[in-house]
Parts: sequence; structure tokens; C-alpha cells
Amino acid sequence: MRQHLFDDRVAVVTGAGRGIGRAYALLLGELGAKVVVNDLGGSMEGIGSDKGPAESVAAEINDAGGTAIADTSDISTAEGGLRPVESAVEAFGRIDVLVNNAGNVRFAGLPDIDAANIESHLAVHVLGAFHTTRAAWPHMLERNYGRVVLTGSIGMFGLPDNLGYATAKAAVIGMARSMTSSAADHDIKVNVIAPNAMTRMGGGPSEGMDALRERGHSGGGVMDPALVAPMVAYLAHERCDVSGEVFLAGGGRFAHLFVGVTEGWLPADPLKVTVEDVAQNLDRIKDHSGYHIPGNLMECVSRYLAHRQGEEGEA
Repeated sequence: MRQHLFDDRVAVVTGAGRGIGRAYALLLGELGAKVVVNDLGGSMEGIGSDKGPAESVAAEINDAGGTAIADTSDISTAEGGLRPVESAVEAFGRIDVLVNNAGNVRFAGLPDIDAANIESHLAVHVLGAFHTTRAAWPHMLERNYGRVVLTGSIGMFGLPDNLGYATAKAAVIGMARSMTSSAADHDIKVNVIAPNAMTRMGGGPSEGMDALRERGHSGGGVMDPALVAPMVAYLAHERCDVSGEVFLAGGGRFAHLFVGVTEGWLPADPLKVTVEDVAQNLDRIKDHSGYHIPGNLMECVSRYLAHRQGEEGEA
């Protein structure tokens, strides 16, 4: 018997007309959620629009016995980000779950990349997630409940030609951590999924789908987008008890990605440190044998400056 059901829950999934977003919407619908399927229907680069993908996925959910409606708003704008949330409230009376999956990718790197490339990624991945979450937040605060899933990517670790994409995906982690702090004692959880699957955005000049297929990967199997969906469904469920975290899923593996701080090097007299001192102690500064995982900014500062505690009071 399934224990992680979404009966009486309402979910908005952005970028749900294809690929991974479609897999999320279908699973949430199968588990009982009422789903708003949002998708502008544009190209991989975020150009153009088409009502077909969102309407098709909503029809799939309804034909399978679930409940879904389509929304084709452009969430990269404030008005467009508000609309799928309004659609959920108007159609179903509430919003419990928001999965920010919509994205775009335009491959380029230094020295040829321009500001428009960076701005196009930030508009969808970062501002898109911000617009929808900001619209949903008052409803979640009112009910003291909500689950928000943002979409990161291991793409943040960088390739020569993905500067805009990597920049936007790294920003999402800071967004999730700050939103978690904003939630305070409310039962609103915000986490990040970094999916691995074969989709139209799963490759580019550096690692195209043809290259993956040459190495034996197909559109299904362990690279099927559906295999990412259980992790997202957990993060979207009422039993989820983590927030501000990043999880990898797909390709037959699930993992936790985290940001840690080394114990570092404490010079005998920090007021007399030279460049040469830093260079000579770089291995100690980088030593990963001991590290701390900050829960928030103040915790990071407190741990980092723990060796200075009491000095101001003694001065």
C-alpha cells in the first residue's frame, strides 16, 4: 500500500509539458494530486510558444483518472509567474506544492558569450522560480504548509560552453537556503533537485544526446526522466522533513549534494599574515579531512569566527 499519496493536495509544476517536468506531473497526478501543468511550449533556448505540450500532459493525467489543467504562462515574467498559482487557487481552492522545473539553455562561453545569454538564463531559472514561489508563498503561509522544489543542476560545476546555465543553476541553491530561512517555523519546505536524465536539455555541443547514445544510453532505461520523479515526489510530500538541501537523482542513483567549509588554517598572529604565509599553508586551508556544513549564514559566520568569541567583550 502506498503511503506517500497526495490526496486533496494541489500542485503546480512548471516546464511540465515535456521531459522531466512531464514525469513529475504524471507521478503527482497518479499519486492523487490535482495538477496545474505549466509550460510555455518554447524551444530549448526559450524561444516561441506552443499550447500543445501543456495541454497534452494535462490530458494524459485526466485520461488516467487524475485531475489536471493546463497553463501556458511565461513564468520568466512577474505576471506570468503569478498566473499558474492563480489558476491553482481558482480551479482547486489552494496550492500545496510548487515544482519549479522550467528552464532553458543557450550554450556559449568566454570569450564569445554576451550579457544577453546570462540574462536569458537568469530570467527563466532564477527569476522564474522567484516569481512563482513569491506568488505561492502567501497562500502557503496562510495554511502554514507548503512544499517548494527548485531545479538545480550538476551543470553548475561548469563546462567551457555553459557559463550562463551554470551561473543560474548555482544561484538556485542560495535561493533555496534563503527561502528556507524565510519559512522559519512554518511547515514550508524548500529543496533543490539536480536531475540526471535523457531530455532535449540533457546535452549540447559539449555532451549531446547523440554522444550519450553512442555510449549506450537510450531515451529510456536508467536515463528515463521518470526515474527522477520519485525523489521530487518525496520532496513535495507532507512527510518530507528536510529543507534547504540539494539532491541528485537519475541514472540509477540518488545522492545528497552539500556545501561544506573546511576547518582551515589559524595563523598564530592573523595581523601579520603575508601572501607567502597563505601560499605555504594552502594545503591546510583546503584540507577536507574535517569540514562543517552550515545550516544558514549566521551559523556559518558563528562557526568561522568561533576562535574570536569573547574578544570584543574583553577589549
